[in-house]
Amino acid sequence: MSSVCREVVTLQLGHYSNFVGTHWWNLQDASLSYDPELPPGEIQSDVVFREGQTLSGHVTYTPRLIAVDLKGSLRTLRQEGSLYDPGKDPSAVTWEGSLMTHKESPPAKNCFLKDLDKLDKGEILAEADFLPSSQPHCSADSMSVDTVNSRLERIRKGYRLEGSVKVWSDFLRIHLHPRTISVVHQYNHDGEAHRLEAFGQGETLLQGSVLEDLEDKLHFFIEECDYLQGFQVLCDLADGFAGLGSKVTEMLQDSYGGRGILTWGLAPVSHPDSTPMKDLYHQLNCTLGTVQMANHSSFFCPLTLRGGLSRRPSSPVAFPHLNLDPSLWYHSSSVLALALDALTVPYRLRNNNVPMWQVADALTMSGRKVVAAYGAVPFPMMQSSSLPDALSACADSLPWKPLSACSEPGDGRCYSQFATLRGFEGQRLISSLAPGTQPPSPLHSLHSGEDVMSSYISSFYPTAPLALHLVSTPSKLTPPFPQIFSQDLCAQGFLQSQTPPPGSLAPVVSSVPVMTSLQSGPALDPWLSELHRVASAFDIRRVAPSFLSQGPEMADYQEALEQLRLLARCYRDDSSGVMRSSSSEDDDD
Repeated sequence: MSSVCREVVTLQLGHYSNFVGTHWWNLQDASLSYDPELPPGEIQSDVVFREGQTLSGHVTYTPRLIAVDLKGSLRTLRQEGSLYDPGKDPSAVTWEGSLMTHKESPPAKNCFLKDLDKLDKGEILAEADFLPSSQPHCSADSMSVDTVNSRLERIRKGYRLEGSVKVWSDFLRIHLHPRTISVVHQYNHDGEAHRLEAFGQGETLLQGSVLEDLEDKLHFFIEECDYLQGFQVLCDLADGFAGLGSKVTEMLQDSYGGRGILTWGLAPVSHPDSTPMKDLYHQLNCTLGTVQMANHSSFFCPLTLRGGLSRRPSSPVAFPHLNLDPSLWYHSSSVLALALDALTVPYRLRNNNVPMWQVADALTMSGRKVVAAYGAVPFPMMQSSSLPDALSACADSLPWKPLSACSEPGDGRCYSQFATLRGFEGQRLISSLAPGTQPPSPLHSLHSGEDVMSSYISSFYPTAPLALHLVSTPSKLTPPFPQIFSQDLCAQGFLQSQTPPPGSLAPVVSSVPVMTSLQSGPALDPWLSELHRVASAFDIRRVAPSFLSQGPEMADYQEALEQLRLLARCYRDDSSGVMRSSSSEDDDD
């Protein structure tokens, strides 16, 4: 047992990473409890949040976060935020002559942001916007604490933001610290000119004012940590931010080498206004970003709903109980955020937590620094049933889907695995058969949830080391999380025994159970080898000469491809399951 708070600093580099990060922080914020009568939760929020104080003495609780994006990406959000607003200083203007002010109209806020402003100001929304009072948001024997969080939790207004979300701040529900947001003014978020499209552009960014600003923000957040365990880095993989992320992780490795650096490479299913040349750039960025960020991180895990990272991937990942538009960043990022909420559980637990470096050490033996993620979003569990029932219903296949564009091999080979089940609150972890009843499956005869999960997963991966984490409390889904769930789910995200009749109003899903897995295994060999094969199949100086115009040098590019080839070999074994060394001769290649 351990209750020491080991802090984490989060970095979000790029627009899609900020989409995923915004959903992730909204989930964290929705789970915060302001009721002193309630016991501490299973997740220790102080790991990623920090307590501060405004100039007027009000206590604040904000993410320990640095978010980097491009000029024009914030829309209605002020870079310095509004929590620590010092107000205007009337003595600042000393000119006594006539003044002419030209004021540009700010972008219009969507309906959710307008309601959020009202709640922040203490205004009361219309009573029709809230759930009936018969659905309490606090336990019956505890003091009711009415906060922005609790009021958002009770809102029943059907926010449909799919048409109004242009940038990630359009659905941000939390306040950020003034030192959180960093805007790169050299490149534009919109338009055709001055775009951050190539890996080399991102690499050259980390110097001068950009470097000074990042170092200043890092020092601010790190110096107030007592037990810093490391950094979680969310970085766009398909554009120039891959180059910036490579340099940022290298800087973190050089300056804080003893800490964990867990890097998640994010890629959307599609990009707006894409062309064949832009698609080629995306693939090259993914290739170089994977190699370099893996080199400088404790582990590197791609996260995407794409069917692959090639220019012509297979269909996006489909989840049986979700109705989403994978091309909408607002939708796809919400699914990845839900998965990431479970994937990051081990090092955020209040008790029995596993520090970042231990998670990485367990998954990255023998130089295998790239890991793959899988997730069941939601985990298909029948309401009022048991975990053995749910797993037995999955029959001969695992319930999760690939979240790293990397299919499972299906042959039981896996070097190491972390699995997490979150959100089974109110459900039974073991069977409740009457004495003398024959168990319908071996899982129904086990006596703990951990044994049930371990037995089930080990039936697919009999020799792989397995670390398990079971967390009862679910991820709370409050506005503006999109309602992308099928009608066969109840409000708690469990499967209903009877499907609602056609045309009936679907329940608002307020939480979901999620199962995830982080794996290191042979499945990453063909995935990495395909990245290498495609990048090596053409002369980049002829096909895409401008890609290298700002770096890397041709020799460095070729060296990166060689590192990728050797990295893929780390995941290769022969027919008997014996690992080959990355330095082995390549007679069979």
